[in-house]
Amino acid sequence: MRRKRASQSDDLQPEYRFDYSKAVRGKYYRRLIQEGANVAVLEPDVAAAFRDSAAVNDALRSLLQVSETTRRLTGQSSRPRPRQRTGGNAAAGTGRGG
Repeated sequence: MRRKRASQSDDLQPEYRFDYSKAVRGKYYRRLIQEGANVAVLEPDVAAAFRDSAAVNDALRSLLQVSETTRRLTGQSSRPRPRQRTGGNAAAGTGRGG
């Protein structure tokens, strides 16, 4: 039996060959930081609920608006709070005998 000669099978066309020795790591990193790009990775079940990034942004803006409205409704009241008794047993100040 003859051994098969180890042939270098190059399936890529010449235009798809890339010389990685000239690659620059993090080439676009500074630009992304300067532009303030934020990337959030969605879980697959959450991503399935949205058709594109615009839909995600709309949903988050709605959530922020509801959150702001709720915050105003549950904010501190302008009425003065009643004084709380300090010290001692709370039952002692009720005036009930014992």
